[in-house]
Formats: sequence, structure tokens, C-alpha cells
Amino acid sequence: MSRFPIEPLLPDILATLEHASRLVLEAPPGAGKTTQVPPALLAASWCTGKILMLEPRRIAARAAAGFMAEQRGEEVGGTVGYRIRFENRVSANTRIEVVTEGILTRMLQDDPTLDGISAVLFDEFHERHLHSDLALALCLDVQDSLRPDLRLLVMSATLDGDKLARFLDCPRLTAEGRSFPVTIEHVNARPNESTELHMKRVIKLALEQHEGDLLCFLPGKAEIERTRDHVQAESWPVDVLALHGELNLQEQAAVLRPGERRRVVLATNVAESSLTIPSVRVVIDAGLAREPSFDPGSGMSRLETVSIAQSSATQRAGRAGRVAPGHCYRLWPESQRLEPGTRPELMRVELSGLALEIAAWGSNDLRFLDPPPAGNLAQARDLLMALGALDIDGRLNNHGRALLSLGTHPRLASAAAKAPKSLKSLTCDLIAILEARDPLRGEARFSDDLADRWFALLDFRQNRLDRNRADRHVLAQIDQSSKAWHRRLNCAPGDRDLDRYALGDVLAFAYPDRIARQDPDKPERYQLANGRGAKLRPGAQLYGEPWIVIAEIRYDEKDSSVQRAARLDDRFLKQHFADRFIEQTELRFLRESKAVEGQRVERFAGIVLGSRHVPTPKNAETTKLLVQGIRELGLDVLPWSESQREFCARVEFLRRAAPEQNLPACDDATLLSTLDDWLSPFLDGVTRVSQIDSAQLGEALRSRLDYTQKQLLDREAPREIEVPSGMTRRISYLEGEIPVLAVKLQELFGLADTPRVGCNRVPLLLHLLSPGQKPIQVTRDLKGFWDRTYAEVKKELKGRYPKHPWPDDPWTATATHRAKPRGT
Repeated sequence: MSRFPIEPLLPDILATLEHASRLVLEAPPGAGKTTQVPPALLAASWCTGKILMLEPRRIAARAAAGFMAEQRGEEVGGTVGYRIRFENRVSANTRIEVVTEGILTRMLQDDPTLDGISAVLFDEFHERHLHSDLALALCLDVQDSLRPDLRLLVMSATLDGDKLARFLDCPRLTAEGRSFPVTIEHVNARPNESTELHMKRVIKLALEQHEGDLLCFLPGKAEIERTRDHVQAESWPVDVLALHGELNLQEQAAVLRPGERRRVVLATNVAESSLTIPSVRVVIDAGLAREPSFDPGSGMSRLETVSIAQSSATQRAGRAGRVAPGHCYRLWPESQRLEPGTRPELMRVELSGLALEIAAWGSNDLRFLDPPPAGNLAQARDLLMALGALDIDGRLNNHGRALLSLGTHPRLASAAAKAPKSLKSLTCDLIAILEARDPLRGEARFSDDLADRWFALLDFRQNRLDRNRADRHVLAQIDQSSKAWHRRLNCAPGDRDLDRYALGDVLAFAYPDRIARQDPDKPERYQLANGRGAKLRPGAQLYGEPWIVIAEIRYDEKDSSVQRAARLDDRFLKQHFADRFIEQTELRFLRESKAVEGQRVERFAGIVLGSRHVPTPKNAETTKLLVQGIRELGLDVLPWSESQREFCARVEFLRRAAPEQNLPACDDATLLSTLDDWLSPFLDGVTRVSQIDSAQLGEALRSRLDYTQKQLLDREAPREIEVPSGMTRRISYLEGEIPVLAVKLQELFGLADTPRVGCNRVPLLLHLLSPGQKPIQVTRDLKGFWDRTYAEVKKELKGRYPKHPWPDDPWTATATHRAKPRGT
């Protein structure tokens, strides 16, 4: 029987890669794909160079390299080595190199041909880390354009392999696993029971009811340490070990070796895959994990605690069935439904690092399994512009290349690259603080002054730490990270006696968009360089500071509050951000005065430092702002006359009556949306609405029609019409969709048909008036009126208006607008 379930499939993997340059390999956890496939590939005819294997986690990279080296009877750094952040164990003899995600990206950017590399393996691709997706996209571009001989092998335990194989247009192989049945049991938390106490209770239950070691999944290091304290306080006959990404090599090796007595291993999701922990028969799963997610408050991605996906729950449970039938306790209700799979990281994190990598690669045509959201990518590029990493055309510049080489978030890299030499050591501390979780605890964690975190770090280094105020474990991690940054930036540790503004001076290079100035009228409020506003919390330590730079802000719909910030010296800004101090004339439309007014404004980026009124220039920008203001206020703000309203109504009528004439629309909505076209040309020299007179408005409206259209309008939608009496009477187009002609009855004698307009298609609506100008009939059928109604009207009104003609035969009577001559 094979030692590893993957072994029978190795010949198929080698045979497939002889003729195919890409392959998807699906194998369950424990099948041996991580440690057995890379050595097997060394025997392939095409493998004349190195094999790179991308491993998402540092602890898994070390463990995989160590196991493969041990199999060969060698030390790590011989045939098999690894390279992770701040640690390198490779030599000239290394043929298999296990690297973490950022390392592979750097190698690709430094040498796009991957000279000397025969294959790139992507392990645990189902975790869908951003750098894994990016590295695969870069490798595909290299393979398509430069290295068709490069082999790409994507390996996964739980992934839609069919989708991936279609995307890569390549074969897919599946390995059988070797596992025993695992019984699932849900144990709900008690009211107000913490995750750590819930875990301790179930550990006790498992020790009593089952054999073998326990593997307990918790979201992070803090929960692991608290749980370990609870368990060790019970003096149970077990060894309690932690397993997370911050372990040193000795601690890591102790977890991966069998113990002399029963063990309880408290692990993060690093134990889900890639690592095999011997003798585990029971898994206790809290159902939680730390995942990166975009934090708008810090402007970066931060780890947050979330419920795991069903795919992760399945993998975790499977750890109990590696050596014998096992048992899995799940610490959530059985009714709780989990998401089927993990969302790709690039869908939920801040993308400025990705945008920087794409800009450095020089191509926007990279193929991603799931393309990054366009809006998030655009925001990321805006940030890179603000940091000075991209030129105005979006191309990477020298500063951008410097940020890329530092391998951290572009904000922090910008601080590392730009900070003055005298502040480099402080910059290393600050980067380490910002990358870690908050070290302060108790009431101290509510401090808005970022300097309190730095002073806690200094106290830790001098063994003067108040443990009630700060977390020693977090500070130890920060100190270790800072030392690594000191080595990377080649600077010596600094001293404690720095200027009170030093921290803010460094932070300004990371957060130029969050440099903020105190509002002179409201001292608790600040205006930010990005144009937003924020306020200090009550009792803030930074109250009264004229300038601050904000590292963390809480955005609310109504108001934003400063969470962490540092004091800032405006003299430092004038020295290092001189190009952001500008003085210029700015124009704005004031609704109150309905006018465009000019101001000479002094700014730092989006912060107004001062302003004074200046004469409003009579130029195109003024006209544009005036038109925008009119659009906001509505058409009624213009000096309309009845004649102009009638003009628009006539045009609209003729558009309905004769649409084939293609007259331009004159309804309010169209006029409002096209102000720039018809009104702007008539506003030369105008700075306020009150300067627009009715004649200008009328001329502007008539300009919408050309000469031929104006003639058509006057002919087919005339303002007035001559009636049989010889008089000219006005037609009203404002009283409805049908034009109205109001005329005395006597003026229409002898007229058989109703007058028509609109290309002779629309009979007018006649308002027939008495001699006293009062309506006696409304009709569009004049002939019918003479035939059926006139006799009754004559009978009723003849006595009331005896001086006016009331002939028996209106058809032959002479139309008149006058009374009968005297004596008739």
C-alpha cells in the first residue's frame, strides 16, 4: 500500500505535463500533494531548472520544505529550500523552492521570463488569496507571451476544479483521499459564554469521551492564548500547544511531532490544509477565522473575525479522520447555514497593492479567474496617484517602483520611502504598529493619540510595561516586525527623545489624504485634505491640536470620528508638501443671491486655509457655473413673459400635430437639460440671474429654431388669425393641448368650417363670445353650431343685445365686430 494516496497518480501527472503546459490537480487534505508532487517532477524531461511552489502560509511553507528535505535525508536549503518574508533558506543547489505569495510576485516582477524556472505550482489555491490570483494571472501572461515551455500546476483540496480547468483550458486530474469516517456533533454555547470558555468546556467533554489528540480551531492568536490559559489552569494530564503563523521554528516543529502524552493543539486555520498533525482523533471547531477585509477606517485591509465557509468546515472535520475513525465537535447551531465556499480575497480587500503590481507589470489585460471589481480598482489607482506612485497618465514612476520593492501596503511603503533619514527608525516602529492589532488594552485602547502605542512599545523594550495598559504579546510581535524593518531599511534603532510632531510627520507620508486642520470655529472638528470632515471624540487627547494626520477614522453617514491620529507640524508640511499649498481664484454659484461669485482661496489640498472676495471674471467658467445654478434652481428662476411661454407652447403643439417636421422640443425637461446649448451663448458677460432680461430669454428660445422652422411655426401655429369680420384675433396655446380662439359670434357670420392649424390637421377650439365678451358656446364644430344651436342662442340673447345683428340666416349674413348702425 502506498504511503501517500497521491502516489498512484504521480505517473499520470508526469505523463500529462509531458504534452500539456497546464494542469489542475484536485486532491483531498492528507493525500500528499504538497510534499510528493514537487519531488516527482524533478524526474521529468522538461524539468531542467527549478520548481517553485507557492504556499499561502509561512508556517506551511517551512513545514513543507522541511518534510521534503527530510525525505531526501538533507537539511533545508539543499535540494529543497524555502523563501518567506524576512527569511531565506535556499542555496545554489536548491531545485525545489517553496515560497509565500508576495515572494513569488516579486520574483515575477523582477524577472518576467522566470529564467531558470521550469514549473510553478500553486498549492491550496482554493483559499483564493489575492496574491495567488495575481501570481496565476502573471504566470499565464508569461506563459502566453514569453515562456510557452513553463509548466503551471494548480493544486487544491476543495475547489470547483471544472471551472478552473475551463479557465486554464487544460486537463484535470483527481486523486483519491484516504480518510476514515468522522462523526459530527454540534454543541451550542451557553448564554453569555465566550468562545474561549465554550471551547474549554467541549475540550473537557472530548477528553472524557474520546481517545487521541485534539485539534481545536480558533480564529486567532489572542483566542488561542486565552483558551490555553483556561485549559492549563485545570491541570489536566495533557500538553497544550499553540499553532499559528507567529511561531518560531522550534515551536512549530514541536506541534508537528508526536508527543509523549495526549495533546490539545489550539490552532488557527493554518491547520486546515498543508500541515499534517499526527495522532489527531478529535476536532473541535469554533467555526471562526480571521480574514482580510477592507477597512475604510484605516484605509487598508485588516483582519476581521468571520464565520467560516462550508468548504473550510468540511476540511477541518476531515482532520479527525486521518488515522482512524474520528469525531468533530462544531461550536455553532446545527441550523446555522454556512456559505458554500470562501469568497476570493480580491473581492473583499483594498486593492492598491494589486493596482501597484498591475501598473508595474505594464499591462491591464491580465486574465483573472475572477476579475477584480472595477470600482475598487479605480479607487486604488486614485490612492496611488495621491501617494505619488503613478504619473498623471497612470504609469508607474520611480517612487512607485520604490514602493513596490518594499513589499507592504503602499501607504506604509510610502512612509518608508519618503521619511527623512533622521526619522527612519521611528518609521520602522510605526509600520510595525500599523500592521499589527492595537497593543493597548482596557481604557487605554480608546486613546486617539497614536503616540501612546509607540510609547507602550518603548516601555516594552525597557521592561517597564504596564500589563494592565498594553498587551505584551502584541508588543513582542510589533518589536520583532520593527527589527525586520530596521534590517530592510538598513537603519539603526533610534532614541525616545523625538520631537512631539515626529510621529505625525512620518504618518503624513502614508496618509497624505488624511492630513487635517482644525476648524477655527469648532475646535473639535477637522477638515481633511481629501475634502471630508471629521471630529474628535469627547475627551480626546488631541483636542486643541491645529494640525493632525489621521491613521484610523470611523465613517458614519452623518459624521465621521477620529479613532487614531498624530500631531502634525505645519512647518513640516510646507517643507515636504509644498506643492499642495495652492492659491487660486475659485468661482461658485450662490443660491441665495442667484449669482456666481469669485474668491481668492488659499488651500492645502482640499483644506481651505483662507479666502477673500474678488471681482467675478466674465468668462466661460462663470457662464458654465451660472447655467449649472439655473439648472439646480429650475426654469422658473428665469424672467419668463407670457409671450415666451406661448412660443414654447406653439412649438410643442406643432411637434404633436406634425411630428415629421422634426422641430426641437421646448418642454421644460428638455429646456432644462439643454441649457448649455440654447441659453449659454446669450449669457456673455452675465454673472447673476437678475442680469438676464426677458428679451435675452426670448432671443435664446427662438435660437432653437432655424429660419425655415420659424417660418413653418408662424404659418402652421400662428400667434393670431384673421376672422371673417376682417379683424385679427389671437390664438392661445397655453390653455391645453388644443389651441383656443376666443371670438365674438358675430365676427364669424358666413364662415361654415372651423378654422384649422397644425398643417390643417387640428380644428381650433372656438370660444364663441357674446357681444359682452362672455362665452356662450365652446365648440370645434362651427357648422353644427350654426345648424343646431344658433337659433336658440339668438332667441336668448337678441333681447339682451338688441344693438347687435342677429340675422335669421348666419350663413349669408355679413360678419362684423361692430354693433348695428344707428337707426337700423
